[in-house]
Amino acid sequence: MKKKNLGTPHPPQRGGVELVDPRVQAQLKTYDEALALFHQQKFSRAKQELEEVVKGPSKELADRARMHLKIAEQRMKPSSEHNPKSAEDHYQRGVAMMNIGRWDEARESLDKARKAAPKADHIHYALAALDCLTGEADSALENLKVAIQLRPENRYHARNDEDFAFLQEDPRFTELLYPEKDGLAS
Repeated sequence: MKKKNLGTPHPPQRGGVELVDPRVQAQLKTYDEALALFHQQKFSRAKQELEEVVKGPSKELADRARMHLKIAEQRMKPSSEHNPKSAEDHYQRGVAMMNIGRWDEARESLDKARKAAPKADHIHYALAALDCLTGEADSALENLKVAIQLRPENRYHARNDEDFAFLQEDPRFTELLYPEKDGLAS
């Protein structure tokens, strides 16, 4: 009788062949190296690595790399360009800060964007996402409600947006995103 190894799990196999693509593994390794450079604020070198990741086979990794690539390119611009003036500039900076986990700077920029353009649904939506990421359920629901009032399509985007995972179990979130379920249960 052959003894089973219950230790380290092996990658999924089909017919004895590993299902993990070595090209994706190499792409992931490059992505990890690029992020390390990015976090060390070595944006020029990170940019080179991220450009390689974008060429790889995993669409998900390529999408993530593109996002970091945009931020790295922004950071490499002269400092005069780091001073946003318009609502859209503040919004872009806020989202960039949110994507790298700099919550306070993200909130500051998004608040400035909201003050400059109070009827811009995408700004309220971004604030709702930031609120979720920072555990502010009431504020998240309020901002999301405004974003949906300004543009009802935001309801459908929020249903599939992983930034709102924090609210998935909140009945107020369900009511906001699925109003058609109200009154249908008999």
